[in-house]
Amino acid sequence: MKLTERIDALRGVTPAKADAAVETAPETAGATAVIGAIADAPPPVTERVRHLPAPVHVDPLAELKERAAQELFERIGTRMNDSSLTEEKLHAYARAELSQIVSEEQIPLSGDERKRLIKEIGADVLGYGPIETMLDDPDITEIMVNSHEQIFVERNGRLELCDVRFTSEAHLRRVIERIVSKVGRRIDESSPLVDARLIDGSRVNAIIPPLAVNGSALTIRKFAREPFTVKDLVGFGTLNQNIADVLEACVKARLNIIVSGGTGTGKTTMLNVLSAYIPTDERIVTIEDAVELQLQQDHVVRLESRPANIEGKGEITIRDLVRNSLRMRPDRIVIGECRGGESLDMLQAMNTGHEGSLSTVHANSPRDAIARLETLVLMAGMDLPLRAIREQITSAIDVIVQVTRLKDGSRRVTHVTEVQGMEGDIVTLQDAFTFDYAAGVDAGGRFLGHAEATGVRPRFADRFHDQGIELSPSVFQAPLAVRAVR
Repeated sequence: MKLTERIDALRGVTPAKADAAVETAPETAGATAVIGAIADAPPPVTERVRHLPAPVHVDPLAELKERAAQELFERIGTRMNDSSLTEEKLHAYARAELSQIVSEEQIPLSGDERKRLIKEIGADVLGYGPIETMLDDPDITEIMVNSHEQIFVERNGRLELCDVRFTSEAHLRRVIERIVSKVGRRIDESSPLVDARLIDGSRVNAIIPPLAVNGSALTIRKFAREPFTVKDLVGFGTLNQNIADVLEACVKARLNIIVSGGTGTGKTTMLNVLSAYIPTDERIVTIEDAVELQLQQDHVVRLESRPANIEGKGEITIRDLVRNSLRMRPDRIVIGECRGGESLDMLQAMNTGHEGSLSTVHANSPRDAIARLETLVLMAGMDLPLRAIREQITSAIDVIVQVTRLKDGSRRVTHVTEVQGMEGDIVTLQDAFTFDYAAGVDAGGRFLGHAEATGVRPRFADRFHDQGIELSPSVFQAPLAVRAVR
């Protein structure tokens, strides 16, 4: 080896390696020989140990769990979709079979290990596998399975990587198929994506290959076991008591309200809270893609859309359900979300005697919500002039409640806006409450402000007086600091 080649070989050599080579070189060795010894010397023992791969934690019961789960799945596979078996009977049957399978393995297990093993295998085959405990955790609001090897959760508005995983892609697919089959949906290569729900109303989206390149993906947006009330939202800081009082009066005065916000901002939760103000002596019809609303009244008819079957027939859209609901003598129509041509039917219903209706729309501000509704009405396929659409919107909608997810992970009401009418071709809006960003953030990065009154008394307040609803005029008064700035 030439001297220049040996010098190149020294790049990255640690001092410990160089010292070891010099100590072992003969005293008569020249510089070239010493350099060659340094380049060719093996790394010290300590350095070799430092670069050893970290030990991989292996569950000693993993292989047993996999074998037992596969055996249980083969034994009860035909009974999992048996409509004559209740969930309790199916679980009891599975536990009996599992006990027999574990006994046949002849592996010494303590009583606690045996119970834990049967519980985990039962969750894998009959439940939701490793995400079963996440569904039971009240602090987790969203579960995101990117592949069978990677699971993230949202906790307190922050994303966290979990140290649990599915055993295989087939295991994840079994869990997905079990979820969607319970609500009459299907997922396969011909229909590789689906929206579904859990028994408690939690929203589920699943997508599988070939659309999901890295393997099946599952997203679950959890709903609270007990529906949130306005007191909960006030406690969370989502809104203050003044806004709560105004929104309660708006619902009781039969104003048409749109809840606007981005994905995951809490629109459905806000819709649930608003619907709780509807009097119990009114007939309510709810219309959703997948049933999520948790209305507490007794007189409620819940309608759910239906996708096409395997032959591409039998689809029932939200728009079909909105049209049908008008023949069901509703006092209030609550649409889970407007995302297509049903927006035109909703506006027409609001304009033809169905006041007090509620819905949500994806938009980042009240002004964007108006533009979004214009676009959705055009999706109905009606060749309407833009001015006619805007007149329909301003005539139908009274209030827009904007919900925003801030960068600290909190969900806040940032605008309560009145739709006042038209000036020329422009829809006029007036904010009654806006979020006070000037309050800054605390040491933990959480926003200190909340929505404050702008000081402008909205026109819909006159409706409160006409309906005999008492509301203190002070709720619309701006704070002293805001008035001083103005």
